[in-house]
Amino acid sequence: MRDRHIVVTGAGRGIGKAIALRLARDGARLSLLARGEDALAETAAEIGGAFVRGLDIRDGAKVDAAFAAAAEENGPIDAFVANSGSGGPNEPGDGDRFFELVQTNLVGTYQCVRAAQRHLVPGPERRDIVVISSILARIPVAGHTGYSASKAGLLGLVRSLAAELAPDNVQVNAICPGWVDTDMAWEGIGLMAEAIGITRHEAHATAMREVPLGSMGAPEDIAGTVAWLLSPDSRGVTGQAIDQNGGAFMS
Repeated sequence: MRDRHIVVTGAGRGIGKAIALRLARDGARLSLLARGEDALAETAAEIGGAFVRGLDIRDGAKVDAAFAAAAEENGPIDAFVANSGSGGPNEPGDGDRFFELVQTNLVGTYQCVRAAQRHLVPGPERRDIVVISSILARIPVAGHTGYSASKAGLLGLVRSLAAELAPDNVQVNAICPGWVDTDMAWEGIGLMAEAIGITRHEAHATAMREVPLGSMGAPEDIAGTVAWLLSPDSRGVTGQAIDQNGGAFMS
């Protein structure tokens, strides 16, 4: 990663922060984008400095401006990791979050990918795009139609982009994490516990019974897979969705 300019969205906490820390350790020059600027600033401080910009990826004009500013600060982009997203359930009727979830996770990611594409380092050297999807792109979960649909849509987006950008030597791939030890995951465990009237500890145990390896992953696990996808060792891997979920989904 030495001296490669990599943009990471959603880098303030959880998986995105772990990705930023790993890529910085591997020598990348980073631009970090997310809604929460305070959390981004903490990530940047931990890695010894990075370009930081608050960003709601649903706003196309602000997405364009943020990627342009990142390229101006750190030079053309070698790789983009699309990690920003919104989770949680949605229900029909007043307050249905379906459109918010799709607008953030699918449309927002698409806007970021196109903005990154406009500022990529010129070829013919390889460039990379990695999209963080979810196991919910693979399996049904009642009450999560918006999240599932948006994350499944990302896999179609990745495949089509991989075919579209292959002639320019841009590899495009997705990762589908399962349960990962993040605030978002524990919020999900809490909602499960509340819905069926059990403790969070019991809900966690119930969830882990569906995972053959029996435990949540760590954010650093996903960061390691991102690092591999951006490395020379992954040459020729494009249009793929890597299922990193402890065996909870096996294709």
